[in-house]
Amino acid sequence: MFPVFRIFLTRLVRVCLLLSLFSSFLAQAEVVATDWLTDAYHPPVAIRLVLTGQSDPQSGEAAGYLEVKLDRGWKTYWRSPGEGGVAPEIDWSASENVSDFQWHWPFPSRFSLLGIETIGYQGDTLFPITLKIQDWQQPVLFKARLRLSSCSTVCVITDYPVELSFVPDQLMPSSNEVAQYAQAMSRVPQKTQQLLTLGAVWDEAQQRLQITAHNPQGWQQPDLLLDGQSDKVAESSFTQPRIQVDGQNLTATFTVSSWLGKADLSGESVQVIFADQSLLVEQTVAIESGLIQSTTSGWGLVLMFASALLGGLILNVMPCVLPVLGMKLTSVLTLDKPQRRSVRLQFLTSAAGILSAFWLIAIGLLALKWSGQAIGWGIQFQSASFIVLMLLITTLFGANMLGLFELRLPVSASTWMATRGSDQRYLGHYLQGMFATLLATPCSAPFLGTAVAFALGADTLTLWFIFTGLGIGMALPWLLVALFPQLALRLPKPGAWMNRIKILFGLMLLATSLWLLTLLAAHWPLWAILIYLLSTLVLYIWQGWRHYGAQRIVLFVLITVLSFGAGLWLTKFSVANGLTQLTDDLPWQPLIAEQIAEHVEQGKVVLVDVTADWCITCKVNKMNVLLQNPVHKALQKEEVVLMRGDWTLPSESVTRFLQSHGRFGVPFNIVYGPQAPQGIALPVLLTDRAVMDALREAKGEAR
Repeated sequence: MFPVFRIFLTRLVRVCLLLSLFSSFLAQAEVVATDWLTDAYHPPVAIRLVLTGQSDPQSGEAAGYLEVKLDRGWKTYWRSPGEGGVAPEIDWSASENVSDFQWHWPFPSRFSLLGIETIGYQGDTLFPITLKIQDWQQPVLFKARLRLSSCSTVCVITDYPVELSFVPDQLMPSSNEVAQYAQAMSRVPQKTQQLLTLGAVWDEAQQRLQITAHNPQGWQQPDLLLDGQSDKVAESSFTQPRIQVDGQNLTATFTVSSWLGKADLSGESVQVIFADQSLLVEQTVAIESGLIQSTTSGWGLVLMFASALLGGLILNVMPCVLPVLGMKLTSVLTLDKPQRRSVRLQFLTSAAGILSAFWLIAIGLLALKWSGQAIGWGIQFQSASFIVLMLLITTLFGANMLGLFELRLPVSASTWMATRGSDQRYLGHYLQGMFATLLATPCSAPFLGTAVAFALGADTLTLWFIFTGLGIGMALPWLLVALFPQLALRLPKPGAWMNRIKILFGLMLLATSLWLLTLLAAHWPLWAILIYLLSTLVLYIWQGWRHYGAQRIVLFVLITVLSFGAGLWLTKFSVANGLTQLTDDLPWQPLIAEQIAEHVEQGKVVLVDVTADWCITCKVNKMNVLLQNPVHKALQKEEVVLMRGDWTLPSESVTRFLQSHGRFGVPFNIVYGPQAPQGIALPVLLTDRAVMDALREAKGEAR
């Protein structure tokens, strides 16, 4: 037994020795890899290139991976790195017998630092690669330079020389490297066009991209990434999406920015990467232009509703509404024996008119929105027909309050209203509320712009909700009187003084008519306006002669002439003494949005003023801030470029500019500069300090 055992043992040792030698030979033959490459000036990073030995002579492909080791706290970046990173690059042009180098990207992680979002990797990361060989029978020299950006609290870009030589037909798989490669490839999204039903909508006004997807298998915890091949997509950064899942349907909304200024994804295509518990795919989808229905949290809606209430309330003290408030006051004073119930119903009716008018505006804006037309607060004043209607109403109401004529109903109608239709007497108060709202729309006030912009970019229900808040806010004074009628009942008793008040309010309405008439200058030729003005003047003189006599008419004309003369003298005196700059002598250029970036690149500061002739707040900003020192003097400097967008008449380019900044009304002022290429939006009501601070910040000067 012993000799037999000795022979067996000897043979076993020989076999083991041979297997060991053969295994060592296989290991040396199969693993083709570079050494670990480091940079003496940047030791936290090490890289190496490894071939697994897997190959396909028919396709001429050899598999491998690039391994990157990062010390704790360091990261590198994905192919689309986000807002602040730099994607890895490899230049293999010096290689021999290599026709292509394919880089496969595992699904990355998101990082955020000081509000800057980047996308990349931490720790030990394997990037699968595929080499395409030209001639399978010839040796290969892979000679490349890898440029890798790595960041912690600082960022370092390092170049690594990578050199690897091998003979393709001698490659043999290595089990360890094959396993590493397979594990890395399992984290790479697989390209497909069949799995999901996709859609993409680009809303240029909101600078948002919305992706919709249908997955028959449903969703668990999905995440999405976007990138693309075109320059416009590559120049854009996509924030972490807001994802909503409804059964098998997914909606992801991205906010988009571009380092060039304004993003434009119209007609582009993007690659959408989906990651879920049982899904990791990449699909390409074409982008269509459209509107995105915004959603917000419950608290966000509450805050916007509060802004709408406050904005609507402020409209009551704007000059656009004052004449109608005068009409309302006069209607209360004409009551012979004011009663609580009567006053309450009158003011409730006016409040209902205000609310109805806001609902009508909302319906009109929704119709424009659904038809793809421009939408905005006060946009109806771009229509000559609307201005003419308002002009006729203010002219007739003003003349009526001046006593030049009275509108009387037939006796039968008056009898019917007195006996059966007593509620019809409130129709006038209802119309007064609606009329006040329509006249208020050219006025933009603090909080109003925020609420309106939010509403116009939101879904239908939210828009309706916000405009209801605006209506309630503007109707609050009327509602207050309806709740506490004694406020109206405490007004002085009717008397002769009421006629003087009526004349004052009538003149205020006529001043509104003159203002509306100036707006028609953008629509009507001068001769048409003069004919209207002369015919109205003749009618007023004729009616005034009949009611007041020649002496009062002459006195009225004389007072008017003296008033105009005094106004002109005061203006001349103010300008001569440097009190008020009424002449706009600033070097305004037409707003061409595409030129803003060019001026900024040249070191210029650009102030954009979007205005309209019918915008009262715009005129206040102009007279109180833009044409007053120190702003007026600062805007005349050589390094300041002034651009003005005129929205008096419909303008597609101006509308597009407003909506690109989430604005839907005027005034809108924004300052660009080398330190503010995205722009610094100014408040609705300008102040000297706000404008001067923005100019200094955009230029990079200390305050």
